[in-house]
Amino acid sequence: MSWHLGRLAGFDTETTGVDVETDRIVTACIVEVGGNTPPLTANWLINPGVDIPEAAAAVHGISTEKAKADGQDPAEAVAQLVAGLTQVVLAGTPLVIMNAPFDLTILDREARRYGVQPLTEVVGDELHVVDPRVLDKHVDTYRPGKRTLTDLCRLYKVRLDGAHSADADAIAACRVAWRLGNEHPKLAELSVAELHTAQAGWAAGQAASFQAHLRKKNPNAVVDGSWPLRPVVAGVA
Repeated sequence: MSWHLGRLAGFDTETTGVDVETDRIVTACIVEVGGNTPPLTANWLINPGVDIPEAAAAVHGISTEKAKADGQDPAEAVAQLVAGLTQVVLAGTPLVIMNAPFDLTILDREARRYGVQPLTEVVGDELHVVDPRVLDKHVDTYRPGKRTLTDLCRLYKVRLDGAHSADADAIAACRVAWRLGNEHPKLAELSVAELHTAQAGWAAGQAASFQAHLRKKNPNAVVDGSWPLRPVVAGVA
């Protein structure tokens, strides 16, 4: 059975900002869907321990005050997130993560910040990620326009029940992944391990192409092509 017809686990975070090295997780969701089994959803609201900028709060709707009042201790929540994802991965379920290098890297840095063993160190080569952003760029490389989750949902006729909430985005990413697998037999015929390896190469190529484009105006432009996780930067905490 093709990977897109079995169980999929979506993972998404909403954060204090877009710097994976220094920003913090505010909300997170792990949702398991498909495989002729009822959905399972786990959500976290976290007190990040720092103020949430107004710009970030305007996106996901969580203010500093709400996070302090209702949010979980960050070290405890991060440990639970890693444990939950570990359980999913070791069960053989692919992780569907839109723009995986963001969510996996920020979780990795949070784990290191709180002394939690990072997910990749726990599961090793068992980690298999499906990234709709990478897949879409691969199958439709030269399509103009943005490729946010909202854009992909519109393109692939997928319902998005509230963009920029972790649970809605996680479920929508799974739906887009299913559409991609359903519409592109060459993706569907790959095993999850083969697909994971292929995406690492595709992501690197996509980044190199974008970097070359940027360097037409800025010779020093750099686009990180690491996938699905950015390497640790020494000295950054």
